[in-house]
Amino acid sequence: MTRTPLRPLARILAARAKGENPDAIEKENLRQRHAEIQGQSRQRSEGRLLVLGVFFVCAYALIGTRMGMMATTDPTEPVASASGSAIAAQRADIVDREGRILATNFETHSLYAHPQQLIDAVASATALVKIFPDLDHERLLLDFTGKRKFVWIKKKISPEQKQAVHDIGDPGLLFGPREMRLYPNGSLAAHVLGGASFGKEDVDAAEVIGVAGVERQFDSYLRDPANGADPLQLSLDLTIQAAAERVLYGGMRLMNAKGATSILMDVHTGEVISVVSLPDFDPNERPRPPVSGDASDSPLFNRAVQGVYELGSTFKIFAAAQAIDLGLVNPNTMVDIRGPLRWGRFSIRDFHNYGNSLSVERIIVKSSNIGTARLAQQIGAERQRDFLSRLGMLEPTPFEISEAAGGRPLLPPNWSELSAMTISYGHGLSASPMHLAAGYATIANGGNYISPTILKQNGPQLGPRVMSAEAAAAAREMLRLVVTEGTASFGEVPGYQVGGKTGTADKPKPTGGYYDNKVIATFASMFPAHDPKYVLVVTLDEPSIIAYGEERRTAGWTAVPVAAEMIGRIAPLLGLRPQVEPVPLTGITLTSN
Repeated sequence: MTRTPLRPLARILAARAKGENPDAIEKENLRQRHAEIQGQSRQRSEGRLLVLGVFFVCAYALIGTRMGMMATTDPTEPVASASGSAIAAQRADIVDREGRILATNFETHSLYAHPQQLIDAVASATALVKIFPDLDHERLLLDFTGKRKFVWIKKKISPEQKQAVHDIGDPGLLFGPREMRLYPNGSLAAHVLGGASFGKEDVDAAEVIGVAGVERQFDSYLRDPANGADPLQLSLDLTIQAAAERVLYGGMRLMNAKGATSILMDVHTGEVISVVSLPDFDPNERPRPPVSGDASDSPLFNRAVQGVYELGSTFKIFAAAQAIDLGLVNPNTMVDIRGPLRWGRFSIRDFHNYGNSLSVERIIVKSSNIGTARLAQQIGAERQRDFLSRLGMLEPTPFEISEAAGGRPLLPPNWSELSAMTISYGHGLSASPMHLAAGYATIANGGNYISPTILKQNGPQLGPRVMSAEAAAAAREMLRLVVTEGTASFGEVPGYQVGGKTGTADKPKPTGGYYDNKVIATFASMFPAHDPKYVLVVTLDEPSIIAYGEERRTAGWTAVPVAAEMIGRIAPLLGLRPQVEPVPLTGITLTSN
């Protein structure tokens, strides 16, 4: 800005020459300067007012727009903010071999309270107890009227319960969205699935973690966001699992057993198509583990892998197969069975008197303890231990559920000749039914070890060879004779050739020794016997029935009929067509015209 002098010299001199007052010139210039400054200030003020006016117009327009949007949307409950990283709640589904859902996720809500925001704490507590009878009214009222600022009420509630709480109308009762694990089939395959619970939690989400079964075994896979659209596929068949559970439950009740388990395994892939342990539970409402007493009394106890039992005469076929494989005997070799067989102060006896000698084949059919012990003497303790080790009988099974690692076999501290003799007929070594199923699958598939798995396989998964194909074939023929002529005569299923071996072992006491009237009854079978596809093991804990006026506990009377009923139910579901053997027609005479 060009500033004009207040007393310009030229005008001052001219004014003096004319006799005018020079101060008038200064006053006029000062007035003009002030007017110019005032004009500039007015322009600046008007500009600022314009900008401020535009700002206020925009602000009011934004607020009006937001208020309009809020007025047209559904109301939502306020939630507390959580510090730290967000909780990843999405968990991959678990499906059966046909892709049917076994475990999935379900959107639900949690319920919590801000006591300081409650309008009527007493009325709210009373109303909540009516909706959730398991809540403690006094404790809830104490939390609502105390100094607490946050109270968990329920970690998960149903949509009906949410609506009932919403109807209370107290703004201090708040909901938090979250995801929970849902098992749509209830208790079906409960011991395999195990269950899940909440880990890290906040009001907006909860971390779902596996606590047992495959949920725990594959927890890292299921929680990986990259696998959200790629479910974990199991080898189980939902339809067959349901049929097996139904038959086994009926058999357990009919035989007055304390518990029961069954395992159906593919002998070539090792896939476990069905595994049942009774009593069971609903993984949606998983019970708490017991803190005292016998673990096997809890429904959480998985008898298929955690139940370690002396499996009795089902072990005899292993001794016969090994002796044949070593070339020590053949099925027709006669063995001295005169008894009792004494070893030091111990005696081994047979259930019945079978004479002075039996062939190896008849030892298995008649289930002779003495004959099997004689075979074990020929085999020797060291070779027997090596054979059972290759069958997987000395370590926990690699079955992929978290409880399987706890099913460690109980071995004799000193594997002596006496141990070898008693182990040959199923005493002195305790293993799980899953061990037994894997051992029988080895015989069924021709002599290759098979590792049981809960995951669906793409084809045969045969392991190292344990015995020759000839020894395995001879063992299968003997197992078939056990059903047609021996102790498992109730195991025959029309249209399906069944081979198997019974086993009845006295149940050990927790304090040592054995019960006089409690047994573990087992039937290990394979079908069809001429070309086995599947192995089925059924075990009953403390069965007892009255038949023909006598109390019966042996496997032939208890476990065998249950297994036969199960095979008759599931064989068609497995796609096995019954084979009808032709018989001669009677009462028809062919005549010529």
